[in-house]
Amino acid sequence: MRSLFLTALLMVATPGFAQTWGNVAKKEEETGFAWTAPLWPSFWMAWTPATFLLFCGIFGAIAVIGVLEGVRYKDGLERKGILGLTTTLGDRLFISLLGTAYIFLAWLGFVGQPLWWPLGFAIGWAVFCFRKV
Repeated sequence: MRSLFLTALLMVATPGFAQTWGNVAKKEEETGFAWTAPLWPSFWMAWTPATFLLFCGIFGAIAVIGVLEGVRYKDGLERKGILGLTTTLGDRLFISLLGTAYIFLAWLGFVGQPLWWPLGFAIGWAVFCFRKV
């Protein structure tokens, strides 16, 4: 009995015991999905799900354009559009991405949120670029 008492006293007096067993009853708060929560908190860049999807979409579009120009349109599908430029698929993708960035920045500067309207304008701009430019 005496050895049991000394063992219990030794365990309670140990600093590691209080740190490990003291948090057993505490429950962690469950957090739902957040678009602005970092995916990897200790990474050098704050990758959120929104930025990750944006960059995946951009690199996916570049890959699709590269495959189309490498396999289907070997000459580059050049055409002269309404701006007077001779453009290929890659040029039109770049112009549409650049215009999309300006549309969103202008919307945020003048209106603010929500961003559904500039998304529609950006999709319209991309369709215009690929058909007419």
